[in-house]
Amino acid sequence: MTSLQNSPTLHRTMLHNSFPQHATRSSRRDAISFIVKAAQEPSASLASQDRQRRRQVIAFGTTAPLVFLFNQHSNSFAAENKKGFLPVLDKKDGYSFLYPFGWQEVVIEGQDKVFKDVIEPLENVSVNVIPTGKQDITEFGSPQEVAETLIKKVLAPPNQKTKIVEAKEQDVEGKKYYQFEFIAKAPNYTRHALSTVSIGNGKFYTLTTGANERRWDKMKDRLQTVIESFKIFDV
Repeated sequence: MTSLQNSPTLHRTMLHNSFPQHATRSSRRDAISFIVKAAQEPSASLASQDRQRRRQVIAFGTTAPLVFLFNQHSNSFAAENKKGFLPVLDKKDGYSFLYPFGWQEVVIEGQDKVFKDVIEPLENVSVNVIPTGKQDITEFGSPQEVAETLIKKVLAPPNQKTKIVEAKEQDVEGKKYYQFEFIAKAPNYTRHALSTVSIGNGKFYTLTTGANERRWDKMKDRLQTVIESFKIFDV
């Protein structure tokens, strides 16, 4: 755990208990269109065969966009069909996740992605990506050890009292992820949070989401969906 505890880059870029207001950035989606042109009217003797061929062409034009989307990225396709959530697909850094509909993207120095509720600022999700020479998250220690180090050194300020509720390991499509739940108490509020960490593409990924403790019962299922949706893929 020494390299994780003493990483100045990790400490410098991952602190984020509350986020200021910044300009939002809109996402763009590429449009896909398929045009099927009708053939000229065939002779009477070939009409039946030609109608069958045209039905096959039209059927292909209908299903081709779905095939295209599946081949682009299966996680992205699934994400767009999750009611109440919007997908994020970062092809450069190799990760994807969902965030609740209505949250806005903000720019926070040192964070790769941040989305937050503008009314409840403690309700947010952030992704941090830093280089690492490790090949697997288990090289940093057990889920409990990694959780303790990140919470005390990175995810909560030193003046907050923290408590780990749970720390566990999950295997998703052959890749290991550590997930942990924790509570951080400040003088005027308490934040209940979830984090997931993993390693891939020579990078250490951390996604953290949370809410004010007073809204935890209302938000916990949605935040759990955010955590479970986080996936790393090869780039």
